[in-house]
Amino acid sequence: MNTILSRRVGRGIASVLMSGLSFCFHNAVISGTLPTPNYHIIKKIPLGGEGRWDYLTLDSSARRLYITRSTRVTVLNVDTGLVVGEIPHTVGVHGVAIAPELNRGFISNGKTATATVFNLKTLQVIGEVKTGSNPDAIVYEPMSKKVFTFNGLSNTATVFDAKTTKVLGTIALGGKPEFAAADDSGRIFVNLEDKNEVVAINAINLQVKGHWALKPCSEPTGIAIDRQHQRLFIGCTNRLMSVVDANTGSIKATLPIGKGTDAIAYDPVTRLAFSSNGEGSLTVVHEDSADKFSIVNNVITQPGARTMALDLKTHKLYFDTAKFSATSTPVSGQVRSRPSIIPGTFVILVLGD
Repeated sequence: MNTILSRRVGRGIASVLMSGLSFCFHNAVISGTLPTPNYHIIKKIPLGGEGRWDYLTLDSSARRLYITRSTRVTVLNVDTGLVVGEIPHTVGVHGVAIAPELNRGFISNGKTATATVFNLKTLQVIGEVKTGSNPDAIVYEPMSKKVFTFNGLSNTATVFDAKTTKVLGTIALGGKPEFAAADDSGRIFVNLEDKNEVVAINAINLQVKGHWALKPCSEPTGIAIDRQHQRLFIGCTNRLMSVVDANTGSIKATLPIGKGTDAIAYDPVTRLAFSSNGEGSLTVVHEDSADKFSIVNNVITQPGARTMALDLKTHKLYFDTAKFSATSTPVSGQVRSRPSIIPGTFVILVLGD
């Protein structure tokens, strides 16, 4: 793709425009003229169907949203709002990672301890990789061309080559992994939910470079990264967002967020970080500088909208949720029951400024 001159020129123009927008946005903050971001629900896309959900992954270039639904992955065109395909037989699916330059996607299947490999254009399954027990988060690291599955019951990461699908190693993490993020320069960061830590991993040699305590953060879940300023934004179950230096592990700020966070996103153009909260809210944080952060808005979404994806092209946010009944459904292996989903109410929420 990158060998085509016209595409290089187009990307260069887009990069200049993005940089200009970011510069204007930052100067507006400094001058005190920046209006409060007015994120609100601009569209609801009803999808219905059975099954709970987990991570959302958005391919901004291909305009596709990958929606995990218990036994399958539904693929939505975000411009038309129409379903363009489905990837079946992903039992206990948690997450999706994409490698556009390889035309491949990867799915973590929690109940079968496998990762599905599929073609991004056709959505056809290419193969399957054996992982540790209950692979949850899944990340593609572009510098090393490796895929990492973070295995919730094994307390490990399985690493395989994105091209050959050969398993390259297993990394002991020392705790239960949750969300993970890559810095696109050979490092990966993953939260350990039960240890209140974030782990830094060298994706080239598969070595753990550090365990960083997140106190006062408790039970960290979502994570996002500002690659330019090397800052990690981490959502914590005790209603806090921790901002961490990705080079040293030091905590730069702690901010209050809503209840039930499960995903964090960061927009490098607007320098906004977002926390999607299961109580039915969105916390919006602005990065004033590399060491200063401000809460700029709290937005009503819908109860259950705890997972989220950011469209880097339009700066819109996508959430999935449903309506719930008063009765609860017991969940195997969990102390607490989950509220029952009202059939046919599953929906994608689109938020814009």
